[in-house]
Amino acid sequence: MATQDVASLGEFTFDCGESIPDLEIAYETYGEFEPGGDSATDRTAGNAVLVCHALTGSQHVGRRRATADGGDGSDDTAGQARAWWGDVVGPGKAIDTTEYYVVCANVPGSCYGSSGPASEGPDGEPWGTDFPPVTVGDWTRAQRRLLDHLGVGRLHAVVGGSVGGMNALDWAVRYPDDVERVGVVAAAPRLDAQCLALDTVARRAITTDPHWNGGDYYGDDRPDPDDGLAQARRIGHVMYLSKASMGGQFGRRAAGRGHGRESPDPAAAFFPYRDVESYLDYNAERFVERFDANAYLYLVRAMDDYDAAAGYESDVDALGAFDGELLCLSFTGDWHFTTEQSEALAGAARDADVEVAHHVVESDHGHDAFLVEPERVGPPLSDFLDVGVAGKAVTDTVDESVDEFAPVHTSLFGD
Repeated sequence: MATQDVASLGEFTFDCGESIPDLEIAYETYGEFEPGGDSATDRTAGNAVLVCHALTGSQHVGRRRATADGGDGSDDTAGQARAWWGDVVGPGKAIDTTEYYVVCANVPGSCYGSSGPASEGPDGEPWGTDFPPVTVGDWTRAQRRLLDHLGVGRLHAVVGGSVGGMNALDWAVRYPDDVERVGVVAAAPRLDAQCLALDTVARRAITTDPHWNGGDYYGDDRPDPDDGLAQARRIGHVMYLSKASMGGQFGRRAAGRGHGRESPDPAAAFFPYRDVESYLDYNAERFVERFDANAYLYLVRAMDDYDAAAGYESDVDALGAFDGELLCLSFTGDWHFTTEQSEALAGAARDADVEVAHHVVESDHGHDAFLVEPERVGPPLSDFLDVGVAGKAVTDTVDESVDEFAPVHTSLFGD
C-alpha cells in the first residue's frame, strides 16, 4: 500500500527568519500506520519509520505497485528520483513495509514537488533566489509538521543516508522525545574542510554560468545554466566515488582519438576521450535533465552549514536529551563521510549515555556504497529496527555470504 501526495502545511518560518505563506511538502508513504500511545503517560511509538533522502534524492524511496503498462509506478525521472532505495525499502525487505509505515518527504528547497526555488511563489512566478535559505533544521521541522498532518506522533525510527543521515541525526538532537531509534548511514555531524572546499567549487560552477543570471533563469525564453550545473555534478561524482572504485571501473582506458564530445578546446581531438571522462559527461547530462540549478545551490548550502553541535558545547551535549538508540553505519572506502567520523559520533553518543552501535562495512565503493550495496546495508538496518543496537547483524562484522538483498546498479549518480 503506497500513496503519493503533496501536503499544504500553511505558513512556515525558516531558520533564517524569513517566512513563506504556504509550505508544500511532497511525500510518499508505504504500508499501513499503527499508532502508538497518545497520552502524556504512554509515549509508546507506533510503527512509523521516517526515511530521509540524500542531497538530490526524492520522496520516491521504494518501488510502487506495477502499472498496467508494465512499469514500476515511477515517472520518467532518473537517479535518486526513481526508487532510490528500492532494494532496502519494501515488502519483506530491510525496512519492511508490511511491518512498518514508511514516510519519505522531499525536503524544502528541493525540486521534486516541495516548496523551493523552482516552485511557484505568491506572484505566480517561480521563487528563484527569493526563496528563503534553507537548513537541515528546516527539513526536520517541516517533516515534524508533515507527520503531525498525517497523524503520526512518536516515531519508531528515523533513518537516512548521506545528508539524509545528518537529517536523521538532527531528529535525535531537535526532537529527542519523538523517536525511539535513529539510523545515521554514511554521514557525520558536520562536513570537513575538504568537502566544504569542493562544494564551494561546485557552487561557483553554477553561479559563474552566464545563464544563471543571479538565479533568474526560469521561463521558456531563457536558457538554463546547464553547463554550470553539469560541472557541479561532475565534481560531485568525484567526491562520492573512491579512488579504488574509480580505478577498477575506469582506469586510464580510452575510447580512442576522435571519440570525444564536442569541446571548445581545439587540441581535444588529438587526445583520447577517456572512459572516466565519458562517465562524468554522460551522468552530468542526465542530471541537468531532472534537477534545478538553484535547488542544487540551496541543498548544498544546507549540507555545508549543518553542525549537530551548533548551539551546544559539543556533540555529547547535543545528544544529551536523546534517550533512544543510535546506529552509525559507515563504509571503509567512503572519504566523504569517513569511518573515523562515524566512530567519533558513536563515541560522543557513548559519552552521552546513548545506546549506540557503530557498524563498519568493508567496501571499495566510496560514499556510493550505501546505495549500491543493499546486501550490506539491509541486514544491520533490519536488525536495528527490529531489536535495536543489540541486533546480531548490527554487532557482527559483515558476512560475505549474506545474499538476502540482491545487488543493484543504481547509485547516487546513475540513471
